[in-house]
Amino acid sequence: MPPGARPPHPVSTTLISSVQRAMRLLESAAGHEHGAPAKQLARETGLALPTAYHLLRTLVHEGYLRRDKGLFFLGSAAEQLAGSGEQQKRRSTMVEALARWRDSIGVPVYYALYRNGEIEVVCVSDTPANPAVEEWADFRETGHAHAIGQCLLSQLAPEDRRDHLDRYPVQSITPYTIRDQGGLLRRLDRMGRMDPVIERQEYALGTVCAAIPITMGSTAATMAISLPAQQAARLIPAARQLQSEIGRLLGSLAISISI
Repeated sequence: MPPGARPPHPVSTTLISSVQRAMRLLESAAGHEHGAPAKQLARETGLALPTAYHLLRTLVHEGYLRRDKGLFFLGSAAEQLAGSGEQQKRRSTMVEALARWRDSIGVPVYYALYRNGEIEVVCVSDTPANPAVEEWADFRETGHAHAIGQCLLSQLAPEDRRDHLDRYPVQSITPYTIRDQGGLLRRLDRMGRMDPVIERQEYALGTVCAAIPITMGSTAATMAISLPAQQAARLIPAARQLQSEIGRLLGSLAISISI
């Protein structure tokens, strides 16, 4: 050992024991849906009762546990941590699915939903060889002009649709954009419930897009693809392939729709 060097410490001595004990108490409390008394939690974690009481009081104060009639339950802080982890898991599931479809179909894939009165593009999966459409005009304000927006608007109740268009009026984005609200509403009314929504250069010159409607309960959502205009002949076959892929995985993706 070099002069002046300290002997290595065992791993266990580098851990903060009070944190370890608190984690064990949280894990034990999580296993009791209907709560558990301090004595039971102390026994299950192998802690002395005074130590368990001290840590339980601290965990209650910080919101990780709550106490009701002498029983301890998981608190809001612990539930928030668990919820964040579950949300991240759902997002990862969606990202993996989009990447798989991107590679198998050879197109950029988008996932968007209508939430709190707004069009929200949640995930985009593309590659340098097949880049996504550049958002040169705010997607939220130009829903009338792109396939994603038209698909989402078509799933809304008429009053919600009109409310959206009152806030974000129809306007020309390119020479191919629909010109007025009446024309857009008639188009939306004609759309089949499960038919892909096709848009050709209405949002971005040189780009064609298709969006697949996905309705899970009250959530309006869509998966979409885009292609260069010179590959327009691929658009509908690619959209049908995506629709087929979504149908096969929709059950496992259902919990991920509202990420």
